[in-house]
Amino acid sequence: MMDIQLEKLELIKLLAETNDESIIASIKKIFNSKQKDFWDDLTEEQKHEIEKGERQIERGEFVDFEEFIQNHIE
Repeated sequence: MMDIQLEKLELIKLLAETNDESIIASIKKIFNSKQKDFWDDLTEEQKHEIEKGERQIERGEFVDFEEFIQNHIE
């Protein structure tokens, strides 16, 4: 059985000693690919509202932020 703490310490040591940017980039890529997608945590209602908003944008049914602000400042 693997001692996870020992393995992590060995990896930390190897990472600290390397100057190989490709190794560092590869490790970052691994961690980034393992991150959970926020979409998975949304409720069905939230997903529906986002999809509805995307369809409205595709149809041009939106107001530019600057235009919105100007209409509410004046």
